[in-house]
Amino acid sequence: MTWIPGEHRFGRAPDFSIGIEEELLLVDPKRLCLKADSDRVLATLGDTDGGVKAEIFEAVIELISPPCQTVAAAVDSLAELRLEIGRAGGAMIASGTHPDGRFGDASLHDTPRYSAVEDALRGVLRTPTCALHVHVGMPDPESAIRVANAMRVHVPLIDALAANSPFWHGVDSGLASARTAILRSYPRSEVPREFTCWEEFCETAADLARAAKVEDYTYFWWDVRPHPLLGTVEVRCPDVQCTAERTAGIAALIQSLAKLELSEGDCVIPRREALAEHVFAANRYGLRAEVPNGRGDLLPVREVAAEALARVEGHARELGCASELEAIEAIARDGNGADRQRAAFGVGDMPGLLADLARRTEVIDRRSWARVA
Repeated sequence: MTWIPGEHRFGRAPDFSIGIEEELLLVDPKRLCLKADSDRVLATLGDTDGGVKAEIFEAVIELISPPCQTVAAAVDSLAELRLEIGRAGGAMIASGTHPDGRFGDASLHDTPRYSAVEDALRGVLRTPTCALHVHVGMPDPESAIRVANAMRVHVPLIDALAANSPFWHGVDSGLASARTAILRSYPRSEVPREFTCWEEFCETAADLARAAKVEDYTYFWWDVRPHPLLGTVEVRCPDVQCTAERTAGIAALIQSLAKLELSEGDCVIPRREALAEHVFAANRYGLRAEVPNGRGDLLPVREVAAEALARVEGHARELGCASELEAIEAIARDGNGADRQRAAFGVGDMPGLLADLARRTEVIDRRSWARVA
């Protein structure tokens, strides 16, 4: 569906409803190398009410929760979809990039939309990348602009907590999120600027779409964007997470911060140029970075995470996601996905890392996802 500037669906779902999309790498079940398997998996699955779809890369599959009132319900639907893919014979790993994927090892789907993207990006499409996208329902357009503007300050914190792609093309990139570095080579992949109002967003989106020769804003791969076609603010910056527990934690933090910013709206946002540097630091250093706390300070990630959890505590209780935020405490204590990948590589080299990713991605029972380590 092509967006017509000015049209929107804000307010059609309950305020702060939550939807989650996760992109997963399809792999050979034995060798765990990339496998262009999405068409076969989709054909085997049949109708999932839009819950599973192909992506531009044939070795990537996207799982989509329905709009839900709680994070737990959204993640439960994703866990069920992972189970269905497993029953259809699909093997998956959840990582922002395949740690051992060869440069250019990326067959693409031949559809009108994806063919246009391929023609525009060419060699930039060097390897599949997998993200976690979190949608939060907004009551009206101006609220969506206000929240999208404010959520930009939290991108460095979210990136540092969610970083889960230190390896690319078989070597350690030195980054916590190689996926983000790859995406930054795409056009329209950045921290967007602040918008003064809904009308300015619509005008800017129309101008940029004309300049880029694309249909609409859905071709803007910003870290945070209003999504009028769905009536949400979409946070697109996190790497995909291995476990449902960590997916729930990241989603709960985003949902709670969105409610905080709409309710209080007093955050201090660095200038866009400085904010871009903070985002880079988060994706370079992960939990060792210093990031803005929304109050004008630049502090270590763990301190900013603790501050954020304290600030959203009441909002999280109202949203029913307070227990899911325990996963954020676990990440700060035990390490993010990048830390886990490096540790697994240190013990078992690349085969051990891939096996660890496959094991952690697998869901045995959707009812017990919250107990997966």
